[in-house]
Amino acid sequence: VALIFRATWPRDRMSILHIAIAGVLMQAAYLGGVFMSIHLGLPAAVTALVVGLQPIITALLAGWWLRERVSRYQWIGLALGFCGVALVVTHGRVGLNSDWPTIALLPAAVSLISITLGTLYQKRFCPSFDLRSGAVIQFAASALVTLPIAAGTETLHIEWSTQFIFALSWLVFMLSIGAISVLNVLIRRGTAVRVTSLFYLTPAVTALMAWALFGETMQMPAIAGLAIAALGVWLARR
Repeated sequence: VALIFRATWPRDRMSILHIAIAGVLMQAAYLGGVFMSIHLGLPAAVTALVVGLQPIITALLAGWWLRERVSRYQWIGLALGFCGVALVVTHGRVGLNSDWPTIALLPAAVSLISITLGTLYQKRFCPSFDLRSGAVIQFAASALVTLPIAAGTETLHIEWSTQFIFALSWLVFMLSIGAISVLNVLIRRGTAVRVTSLFYLTPAVTALMAWALFGETMQMPAIAGLAIAALGVWLARR
């Protein structure tokens, strides 16, 4: 697609390197860590809570690395957003009382660190690039990182099925290309704190989709969490 539509490519090696590093952090390490934690048995609620710390950590580092000023209202919004996320995920379909191995927390922690550093790194070193050629660079760099890991830990055998093809297609086109491209645009246009605060809306939107698509009931604490998370995001983006 990048070649057909004659996408603009970076003109120097350093720009390519910066885009590649950001891609490895946000594609291979972040998404890979989340999938690995779930594979090891970590409940989705715990995964969401761990990754939900990302906006707060981003705010802590943005002032030092990007010289971004975080206002008092933004700090209040970030705190409220995390409280809202906690209410949503702890009263969702997957609770926190499931038995799961402690080691499953490690990939989730790697995901948290990676998406935080990836967002800050891209904002500082490569905030603007062609999304089509940039995707090629980021996917190629991520493949170089993940392929040896897959070869060393898996059989590389795939059992093709309709459900698998649908799930894989969704992850590739809607998540790795669609969502990450939107994130890249937001990083280009706004501050790191304003961008990452939107992550607080993910569990809330997931709960609403589960209610609309699968008829799952929402308890009052979860509904309150939706409102608190939305209020927190609004304050953080003022």
